[in-house]
Amino acid sequence: MTVAGSLVTMAATGTPALASGHARDAATATEYVDVQLLSITDLHGYLQAPPASDAVITGAGGKQFTVGGVPYMATHLKNLRAGHTNTLFFAQGDLFSGWSFPAASLADEPTIEALNRMGLDFSTAGNHEFDRTPGFLIDHMEKGKPYAGEGWTNSFPDSTGRTFPGAKFRYYSANMLWGTSGKTVLPPVNVEWVRGPGGRRLPIGFIHLTVTGTDTGSTSFQTALRMSQEVATANYYAALLKARGVNAIVLSMHDGAVAGSDFNSGSTPSGPAYDLALTVSSDIDAIVTGHWHYAFNMMVPDPKGRPRPFVEAGCHAQIINEINLRLDPVTGKVVRELTTSTNHPNTHDVTPDPDLKETADYWSGYADNRGATRIGRQTASFTRSLNSFGESTMGNLTADWALWAGGQKLDPFDTGNIHPNVPAQLALIAVAPRQGSCVINDDLVLDSTVQGAVSYRKAFNAVGYGDPIVTATVTGQSIHDALEQQWKMKGTVLTYAPLAVSHNVRYTFDAAGAVGNRVNPADVLIDGTPLDLRATYRIAVTAYTLIGADDYPALGTYTQPVRHTRDFESFIAYVQSQAVLTPAPLGRVTARSVSAVRADTGQLLPVPATRSADITPRVASAGTDGGRGRC
Repeated sequence: MTVAGSLVTMAATGTPALASGHARDAATATEYVDVQLLSITDLHGYLQAPPASDAVITGAGGKQFTVGGVPYMATHLKNLRAGHTNTLFFAQGDLFSGWSFPAASLADEPTIEALNRMGLDFSTAGNHEFDRTPGFLIDHMEKGKPYAGEGWTNSFPDSTGRTFPGAKFRYYSANMLWGTSGKTVLPPVNVEWVRGPGGRRLPIGFIHLTVTGTDTGSTSFQTALRMSQEVATANYYAALLKARGVNAIVLSMHDGAVAGSDFNSGSTPSGPAYDLALTVSSDIDAIVTGHWHYAFNMMVPDPKGRPRPFVEAGCHAQIINEINLRLDPVTGKVVRELTTSTNHPNTHDVTPDPDLKETADYWSGYADNRGATRIGRQTASFTRSLNSFGESTMGNLTADWALWAGGQKLDPFDTGNIHPNVPAQLALIAVAPRQGSCVINDDLVLDSTVQGAVSYRKAFNAVGYGDPIVTATVTGQSIHDALEQQWKMKGTVLTYAPLAVSHNVRYTFDAAGAVGNRVNPADVLIDGTPLDLRATYRIAVTAYTLIGADDYPALGTYTQPVRHTRDFESFIAYVQSQAVLTPAPLGRVTARSVSAVRADTGQLLPVPATRSADITPRVASAGTDGGRGRC
C-alpha cells in the first residue's frame, strides 16, 4: 500500500494488478462469468508508428520495449481475445485528430477504417474528437455522411475502394452538453450484454466523461457547448444504471493522471482522474482513463475501501490495457476481490496483421500522392525572419490568411456556433509569442526547380496545428492594449513578442516610449482610419490567442465569438483561392524615435520551430489542452 492507499503492481512486465491475493487464481474460478475488457487511448491517428519520442517505453526493472503501429496492435488484440467468451474492446478518446499527415490530411478517415477493422466496440469522446464540430463527429465520422468538398476534403475511397462509410462504433459522453437545452451531445452511457451460464445475459454499464474544459480549449473551442462537473455526472449515471438493474459499471474517462515508474505499475499517483477515483461512486467497479498520455496500472480503493482498477494505456498505440472482471452469474455483480488488470505493450515481436498493414500502407501512399498535389504557386520565398520591428513575410502572409479565413462561410456541418458569422475587419497573428505555440511552423521557401509550385504537403507543413481561426467582437481599447502587450520587461530586458497585422492595418510604435505607452491609437490605421478606442471591431485570430494562451490577455474581453475552419485546412484553401502568392513589401509596422537615446525596440523572442512536440509534453498541466503540444 502506498501512502495514498493504492495497491500497486510490482514485478515484471505482464504481472497484473490484483484486487486481492485471491485474484491470482481467478482464472480457475469457473463458477463466475469472466469478462475481458480491452482498451486503448489517445491513438491520434498514428497508424504506422508513434512519434519517435513515444516509440520506446520502459517496463519493470528498466527493460525497454519498442512499440506502436496498428498492424502489431491487431495481432496482439487477436492473441488477447483468444479463449475468451466475453470480450469488449473500447477506447478513452482522442483516437483521431492528431498530427500524423496521412490521418490529418485525409479528414481522419484512415483512423476510422483502422479502428473498424480492429473491431472497436465503442469509445468515449475525447477533447480532440471535438476539434471540428459536433456535426462533423456525429454526421461524418460516425454516420459517414459526406459534406462540401467531397473527394477533396472528405469522403475518400478507403483501402477496399469504398467511399468512407463512417464508424462501425459509437462515441459517448455524459458531460458534454448543448449549452441552450442542457441535453447531452452524445449518448451518456451504453450497456453491453455478456453471456452467462444457461443462456443468461448479464449487463455491464459504461459511463463516459470528456475532459473538463474541452468546450473552451483552443482546438476544440465550441460556443454552442458547455460541460457538467465530472464527479457529479458520474455519480448520477452510476445511480441511474444501478436503479435499472445494471450491477457491473465501468467509468471510461478522457482525463488522466500520472503514476508509476513503468507502464505496468502505479506508485505515487496524482492528477484529476486520481482525485476522482478516490471519491466517485462505489457502484463503479473500474476506472479507465486517458488524455494525459501516461501509462499506469493499479488498484485504488473506492470510498468504501474496496479496490477497483485505475488504469491508463499511454498513447499512440503503445499499450493495450486488459481488465478481467468476474461477475456473479445470478446478480451480475462484480466480485471485486477477483479483479485483475494488466498493461500489455504493443511490441513488434509478433507478425503484423496483414489486413491492418494493408490499411496503414494504403493510406500512407494515398497521403503521399495527395501531399504532392500542386495547390498554388509562389513567386518568392516567405520566411519567419523578423526585422527589428517584428515583421516578416511569413507573418504577414498568415495575417492575411487569417483575415480571409475570418470572412468565409461556416462549414455546412457546423453545429458548434451560436453567434452570427460577421466577417472580420482585421487580423492579428502571434509570430513569436512569449509563451505557448505559434501557428507558423516553417518557412514557405521558393522551389525554382518546380517553378515555384506549392504542394498540399508544403502548405500543410508551413501553417497550423489544428487550431481554428475565430472571429470575435472586441473594442478598440482591447486592440490597443493587445498591441501594447507585445512589450514586457523581463528583469532589466525589454522583450518584444510581435503580432503580425493584416494587409489593411498599419501602425507605428514609439521606440522610446515606456512599456504600456508605446502605441498611440491615432497611429493605428485600419483601412486608413485611426483606431477608435470606444468603437467595436470584428477581429480574426487563432483560438489559442483569443483565449489568452500566448499572453495577450487584452483580447480576452471578446464577445460573440465564431469558430471557423481549422488552421491547416483553412490555409490550404487560402493558397488555392489565391493561386499565386507574392510576398508584400514590409512596412505594416514602423517605429518613431529609433535614434533617440532611450530608444529600444525590444529583444525579439525566438521564432518557434516546427510541429516537433507532436501532441504531448508529459507534464502535470497536460489537462489544460491549449493546442499543439497538448494532449
